[in-house]
Amino acid sequence: MSDKIRYGGDYNPEQWPEEVWDEDHRLFTRAGIDTLTVGVFSWSLTQPAEDTYDFGVLDRILERAAAEGRRVCLATGTAAVPPWLAHAYPEVNRTDFEGRRHRYGQRHNFCPSSPAYRRLATALADRIAERYAGHPALLAWHVNNEYGGACYCDLCADAFRGWLRDRYGDLDALNDAWCTTFWSHRYTDFAQIEPPSALTEHWRGPDHTAFQGATLDWSRFTTDALLGCFLAEKEALRSHDQDTPVTTNFMGMYRPLDYHRWAPHLDFASWDSYPPLDAPPTWPALAHDLMRGLKDGAPFWLMEQTPSTTACRDVNPLRRPGELRLATFQAIAHGADAALYFQLRASRGACEKYHGAVIGHAGRDDTRVFGEVAGIGTELAALGAVALGARTPARTALVFDWDSWWALEISDGPSRHVRYQDTVHAYYRAAREAGADVDVVPHTADLTAYDVVLAPVLHMVKGDLAARLEAVAARGGTVLATFLSGRVDAHDRAFLTDVPGPLAGLMGIRVDEWDARPPDVVQPVRLGELSTGARLVFEIVRPRGAEPVGTYGADFYAGTPAVTRNAFGTDGGEGWYVATALEQPGVDWVVRRILARHDLLGPHADQPAVETAHRTAPDGTRLLFLLNHAAEPAQLTAHAPATDLLTGERVEKQAPLTLDPYGVAVLRLQ
Repeated sequence: MSDKIRYGGDYNPEQWPEEVWDEDHRLFTRAGIDTLTVGVFSWSLTQPAEDTYDFGVLDRILERAAAEGRRVCLATGTAAVPPWLAHAYPEVNRTDFEGRRHRYGQRHNFCPSSPAYRRLATALADRIAERYAGHPALLAWHVNNEYGGACYCDLCADAFRGWLRDRYGDLDALNDAWCTTFWSHRYTDFAQIEPPSALTEHWRGPDHTAFQGATLDWSRFTTDALLGCFLAEKEALRSHDQDTPVTTNFMGMYRPLDYHRWAPHLDFASWDSYPPLDAPPTWPALAHDLMRGLKDGAPFWLMEQTPSTTACRDVNPLRRPGELRLATFQAIAHGADAALYFQLRASRGACEKYHGAVIGHAGRDDTRVFGEVAGIGTELAALGAVALGARTPARTALVFDWDSWWALEISDGPSRHVRYQDTVHAYYRAAREAGADVDVVPHTADLTAYDVVLAPVLHMVKGDLAARLEAVAARGGTVLATFLSGRVDAHDRAFLTDVPGPLAGLMGIRVDEWDARPPDVVQPVRLGELSTGARLVFEIVRPRGAEPVGTYGADFYAGTPAVTRNAFGTDGGEGWYVATALEQPGVDWVVRRILARHDLLGPHADQPAVETAHRTAPDGTRLLFLLNHAAEPAQLTAHAPATDLLTGERVEKQAPLTLDPYGVAVLRLQ
């Protein structure tokens, strides 16, 4: 698709007079921008009435891009319905969790079960594909935008019942899966089933439900309902174009949709990176690796990031000098084959007029932000194709599972303060800061390539996962699980066996009781010479073959195991179990000992602010990315001879290597 990393972003020239377009393209050339995402919210422009299509503006946008030698990621424009559609077909407007039918407004405002929406969105995608398939500017198809949200209308209720019929076949199987003998809920007709909402099974919001099985299935149904919208549009595109790749932009660790269910249907994964303001650099890194893992390690696109500031939060800090370059190369280090921005020119009005942009309202090219964007463009041109299609040679895997996320956070007990993302990130962070490359994989992944598998808060254990984890340890690998793992089956029913259920044999333990305390209660834990803290949940472990590695230091369970290690198999495999929410130093201590056992500690593990990532290109070229996330220089020692592809400088083994504040080096290893 390219001879370099694609560079550009969201471009909405329909918001501006056409005389501005000339200046835009002049500035795009100066900044090295070669890729434009267009038409994302153009439905009301391209179809002003049900029986009227007008592609004049979109024609001129694509023609101008082609004339300038730029390529286009062309959206179907179906993420926000036009006013005429919502008024002609009120069923399109969503019904919310509280049962209120919304009126027209905002975006992502359509019912996924609405026949009118499906028909008209698919027809629009069909018309766009018919018109632009084979266009010289066309690079990729972009379906809809940032899918999300749920609808609780009668159409969705009927669709949910049909989904349940397909899943369970009959009511006996459904009643068994949902444990409906509880609270006299046994269903005798599918028509009796209602979507779990504030009007039915929920109280105090979406996470408080009387029937976790029903709510879990509703989350799965919502994922599939929106996926059905995507697939309908993709089919329309494919009826005119069999070759151009199709994607839609995800949102990283986005709880409402299970992206693993979507991944097989995308030609490449893409996502929008807007990390929380206080997030450490390992937070977006985890999301990058999750996106790479969706397609079995294949490169993804960074479809959106801000060049300067966001606008959707109460406080929207500016990226400091160097931070944009660092974030861009971090994405490439983790597998991005494209680095795109939202937005290329600032919107003049509405809620994104203060969102960061490459080109501001004044259209200047002498701003600091434009200069940084142009500088990155120059570096990407110099880098060329060397990183395209490169894979990550990881020997450490982290299991990420949406079902476990949903089941954990809708569970009544033992603690609503346990957050799946936070716990998973703590273990990912420990591995990354220790210098290990990490693949973030689904529960169905082939684990044979990994020496270490981290499976924190694997609340739900499905299929043959327990056997595949045992196989990792049986051949000498190490598997880590934590508190609240191995608790429930695929229907969110407790295993009728000792905790941690199917993982108990591998972990060599039994858990009979668990203590939950408020977040401000910190229990001491001793790990070798380290004294650290733990919070939230304290499982009381009875070893059944495992040896204690760390112990609680307070309460009636003082002296009992908080961390255990179990020898498994005949080839030196191990199962580690962490029975509580250790503070980050404790997580680091555990993970580093596991990595060290397999010689997976990186050469710069003593500098946690320096991120390392390896990639191997299709031609065998080995790349090492070094990223300094500190505001101070980092003094390193090169561990192999290399050439810095950004500066052309030769680096000898054992030679000193300095990374500037927020500095980046891309080393071709010899």
